[in-house]
Amino acid sequence: MIQEFRQYFSDITLKSNIYLMLVQRFALLMLIFTLCRVLFFLFNIDFFANVTAAGFLRMLAGGLWFDISALIYTNILYFTLFLLPFTFRYNEWYQRVLKYLFVFTNSIAIGANCADFIYFRFTMRRTTATVFSEFKHETNFGSLIPKFIADYWYVFLIWIAITILLVLLYGRVRPIKMGRGFRFHLVYGINGLVLLLVFATLMVGGMRGGFRHSTRPITLSNAGQYINEPLEAAIVLNTPFAIYRTLGKKSLVKVDYYKNSKELEEVYSPLHNPQETDSLKRMNVVIFILESFGREYIGAYNKNLKQTDGYTGFTPFLDSLIEHSLWFTRSYGNGRKSIDGMPSVLASIPMFVEPYFLTSYSTNKINSIASALRAEGYHTAFFHGAPNGSMGFQAFANVAGFEEYYGMSEYPDPSHFDGMWGVWDEEFFQFFAQTLNKFPQPFCAALFSVSSHHPFKVPTRYEGVFPKGTLPIHQCVAYTDYSLKRFFETVSQMDWYPNTLFVITADHPNQTQYPEYQTSVGAFAVPLIFYRPDNSLAGQKDELAQQIDIMPSVLGYLHYNKPFIAFGRNVFDSGSKPFVVNYINNCYQFYSDDYVLIFDGKKSLGLYNIKDDIMLTNNLQDQLPDRVIEMEGKLKAIIQQYNSRMIDDNLVVK
Repeated sequence: MIQEFRQYFSDITLKSNIYLMLVQRFALLMLIFTLCRVLFFLFNIDFFANVTAAGFLRMLAGGLWFDISALIYTNILYFTLFLLPFTFRYNEWYQRVLKYLFVFTNSIAIGANCADFIYFRFTMRRTTATVFSEFKHETNFGSLIPKFIADYWYVFLIWIAITILLVLLYGRVRPIKMGRGFRFHLVYGINGLVLLLVFATLMVGGMRGGFRHSTRPITLSNAGQYINEPLEAAIVLNTPFAIYRTLGKKSLVKVDYYKNSKELEEVYSPLHNPQETDSLKRMNVVIFILESFGREYIGAYNKNLKQTDGYTGFTPFLDSLIEHSLWFTRSYGNGRKSIDGMPSVLASIPMFVEPYFLTSYSTNKINSIASALRAEGYHTAFFHGAPNGSMGFQAFANVAGFEEYYGMSEYPDPSHFDGMWGVWDEEFFQFFAQTLNKFPQPFCAALFSVSSHHPFKVPTRYEGVFPKGTLPIHQCVAYTDYSLKRFFETVSQMDWYPNTLFVITADHPNQTQYPEYQTSVGAFAVPLIFYRPDNSLAGQKDELAQQIDIMPSVLGYLHYNKPFIAFGRNVFDSGSKPFVVNYINNCYQFYSDDYVLIFDGKKSLGLYNIKDDIMLTNNLQDQLPDRVIEMEGKLKAIIQQYNSRMIDDNLVVK
């Protein structure tokens, strides 16, 4: 057997080694995609006046990740057929078929890139899968392509030239000398199968954008990690990737519930135009987004359960802090995933239909707490203890205007890694505190915690210390609560602490025990707490509040006086009526007063009293038609504003 292995490898030359040839062809495609990126930039250079040489090189480097992913998707069939561990793959006819497949699929991908040299000027973004629905009703679509080619013949010639280059540099695989007998074919099969598995593993990592457990498959929003302005995301991305990542995604469509824009604005507008006469309060802002910290785990929010079900909370510190805070008993999230929490809390963008991170609109220009306060001279930073790039948070933080990002790469001690998601909360919260102490004032900083997450572990030294409760997450919640306590103990000794507004919320709930938290309303129950060390903000409010209220509320509290876009309201403005909106199971939920309306985009499906009917068993839609009409009208206005502004990239005041 050893002799057969020696013979097998000794007979392989550079041109007969199909694996090296495959790597060579992939490298060729990477070079071509980079060339397309350079050409895209040159064709549209007038739109990127602020791009520096260093910035462009950073975008080229970042774009490689998107090219790898797109090219693997494009060539998945080719790679599979090429790597089959059978000797017939060296046959001339088989290689010819593979060459045709390679040139055909990749020429289409290259053509898509070339088309955006021009089409970008009309859409201001890379073409996505929505293009198919946009043109599906065009009866003259067949004539549009020849017209496009005639008008932009030079782009067509570039595509032809690159395709010819692809053919010329494809190369030819020469067959190896085939041995005889069972042993040779066994060696050949084993070697081929092992390498097939190796390449398959590499391809999975390439399509996802990495192998880390915390790495979500890269999507359009990850381009934000390499840019300074949202428009620049088009340089980092490539068109095939933008199409693949939006295939099957529910895209927004413009709705016209209100035909008259004036009437629409009167019912609801996300434009906030503060009439502040006082000067800006130059107060520090610290925002905690606690992973999976549903209201169910917090004792102060569940006094009724204590009385009836022997409820026990897991947040003794947060309970004590709430006694000195302004907190909302009926506060809700605007999404059910971690990637929904960050846009909702920091930029007042709710999750409708698809997570904002995953949509083609994630490269829109937006305003946020960070961008607004940064323009006023604030130092801004975002903290997340996971590996940098995890969940797309670093990319969004950059797009949202945070100057600095602190993740695992910036954390000084790798031994504090929890082995799964990131740095343990206790250590990272202390790092957060010490880093804040070095910032110039005023500053605005946000932290997204990590430890209260599956697989629900706590540091070994704390095993058995915190109550385990009835659900695996309970001890993790108690641990993060303790970490929060230690953070406040540390920062309370720092000179910036008295002049700081603290905001505490969660991204979404997690495991639940009590039935009222298992309904479509309870599934969004998160805390909302505002704390000032001087106790100037204190009290319990029983009105509705939501994550998207945080941005306008913080800006309102600071007397920020410039117009901005936010889909929530300022909770400190007594003239604004409380409401909540979220999206689940293809339906919108709109909360007003004591009611929630379920609406599927076309018609209302139910109306429930969430105060008296917490299990949502009694549909009042037929009994309260006036209430349905009123709530449906407001919700339709919100949807129409949201969809139109997303599609038109109209999320900032121009």
